[in-house]
Amino acid sequence: MRYLMAIMSDESAEAGNTPSAEIFEAMAAYNEQLVKAGVLLSGEGLTPTSEGAIVSFRDGTATVTDGPFAEAKEVIAGYWILQVSSRAEAIEWAKRCPHPPEGDDTVLNLRLRRIAELEDFGDNVPEHVRDRDRELRARG
Repeated sequence: MRYLMAIMSDESAEAGNTPSAEIFEAMAAYNEQLVKAGVLLSGEGLTPTSEGAIVSFRDGTATVTDGPFAEAKEVIAGYWILQVSSRAEAIEWAKRCPHPPEGDDTVLNLRLRRIAELEDFGDNVPEHVRDRDRELRARG
């Protein structure tokens, strides 16, 4: 099963502050562990919401709202896509993520969400849609 592991933003990241070299080194080592274990499918950091937008749809119309967005703690700063055998394994990998040391009151939040597969939706997915999905995934 696949999991999205999202690291949440904070005011410093939203202000565009670059993490320290130590943080980059710790994250690189963590990512290397994920790769060596064969569980990392993808992972990237994201730019501040000041460079983003929200596209909302209502009554047949798309509306664009440019960033920045108000609540930094509700914004994803980066993510990993993990291929693991269970929710418990995803949690164990999340607990290994570099984090502030003891005595540092900074809060780092990771959120885990299982990525839904078409099979999760049962018979509601027409077979031709399943076939098309398999074809698109095979193309990579």
